[in-house]
Amino acid sequence: MRGTVFCRTYKPLTGLKLTNASNRGNPAALYNPAILSAYAIMTEPTQTPTPGKTSPLRPLPNLIFASRWLQLPLYLGLIAAQAVYVVHFLVELWHLIEAAYGSQTALQSLINSIGYKTATPIVSLNETVIMLVVLALIDVVMISNLLIMVIVGGYETFVSRMNLEGHRDQPEWLSHVNASVLKVKLATAIIGISSIHLLKTFINADNYTDKVLIAQTVIHITFLLSAIAIAYTDKIMSGIAAQKH
Repeated sequence: MRGTVFCRTYKPLTGLKLTNASNRGNPAALYNPAILSAYAIMTEPTQTPTPGKTSPLRPLPNLIFASRWLQLPLYLGLIAAQAVYVVHFLVELWHLIEAAYGSQTALQSLINSIGYKTATPIVSLNETVIMLVVLALIDVVMISNLLIMVIVGGYETFVSRMNLEGHRDQPEWLSHVNASVLKVKLATAIIGISSIHLLKTFINADNYTDKVLIAQTVIHITFLLSAIAIAYTDKIMSGIAAQKH
């Protein structure tokens, strides 16, 4: 039968001694088929299936399975969005360097971008402006990290394998990524981004109303509780899966 391996197993008879006076002086006699047949019986042949090539999918399942490639333009779009963030980061950094050397145009550009307002005009960089600009740059970096997790992790989980096993630049978190782990990491990244925005708001609190401050605080707490709920749910599901195995 094609694709099948027949295995024969031998069961030794109990109560018999392979060494006796007749063959003690002739060890080679133990390997005589006639002697071996006296001490073993052959059971029925068993069939062990061998792994072969998977059968091709039918047209409809193949179409449904191939539909995952429709997500490819989405990930390419996120790569383009990340490129825009890189350009924005470099522009803000260049304005910060120019403002440090006394450029009023770059300083006003920074003040407008961070939304900082004060009663007295700002003629040079101060600690508050520098802090807000640096926080804005950190915000861009954290959003870029979020994009990387979505692009790489989402493609690896939902579209196709990237075959990065053993690659020296493989991210540590990608070796055990799945849908649950990806959700927890995304929730954690969103909390970090929300923390940066909330810190920027508190530093520039004079330019915001109490309603805005309370709303941003409530939103941040909601993100935090959501991440805790997602992590706890993933822990429960992992425990159930471990018990099944």
